[in-house]
Amino acid sequence: MDEAITELDGTHFDIAEPIRRVEAMIAPAGSAAAPYYTRPSQDFARPGRTWLPTLGRESFPMYDLVSTWYHEGVPGHHLQLAQWAYMAPQLSTFQTSVGSSSGVTEGWALYSERLMDELGYLDDEARMGYLDGQMMRAIRVVIDLGMHLELTIPADSPIAPGQTWTPELAERFFAAHSGRSRDFISSEVVRYLGWPGQAISYKLGERAWLAGREAARTAHAERGEEFDLKSWHMKALSLGALGLDDLEAELARL
Repeated sequence: MDEAITELDGTHFDIAEPIRRVEAMIAPAGSAAAPYYTRPSQDFARPGRTWLPTLGRESFPMYDLVSTWYHEGVPGHHLQLAQWAYMAPQLSTFQTSVGSSSGVTEGWALYSERLMDELGYLDDEARMGYLDGQMMRAIRVVIDLGMHLELTIPADSPIAPGQTWTPELAERFFAAHSGRSRDFISSEVVRYLGWPGQAISYKLGERAWLAGREAARTAHAERGEEFDLKSWHMKALSLGALGLDDLEAELARL
């Protein structure tokens, strides 16, 4: 994250001094199995923090952690949510705190992973981790829709064809299509059950961010103007919380 802040500041973002402090922490026992982020306090007295659950492990392969920390830290959750805190004097409390939706925040975090791939920050090993993470987001969509809509598993599925989705079948499906541990998979399925639609919001949000960027780029070209990606990023991150329905339209106007 320190390297990302140093290299991205002034090139693809303008990172204010308070935002340049972010901490990497080991998650306490009992946390969710997936890495997560906690935002800074509005006055930055408490910094933004990323959290790594260990699940009892003492060593960690790096291939899947690089893109994950671009997602959780910089330019992902930390850069977005800390920028909201930095812009608080110009925004409402709602826009900088409880007004945030998962589609907007998780969509930005997925966009950030893709951006770092576009910018060449992922070597072959880290890119495999990034693609593995993308596969997991697709698995989430299938499981979330299947369980909450009580859908029937397609007849050509190698797992329980014709049966209605259950948490147990969701775990089997997850295990068959990823290399994740059993503890991680169980934690994720519980999460999907307790937060309907959140698993889908990642990809819906990423799609909105990408479409908004492309629409803004096209609008600039039609006006004969150069599209400044850094300027667009900072204006987009300074909007504060939006509903996902409004996000793409607002991004296109920047």
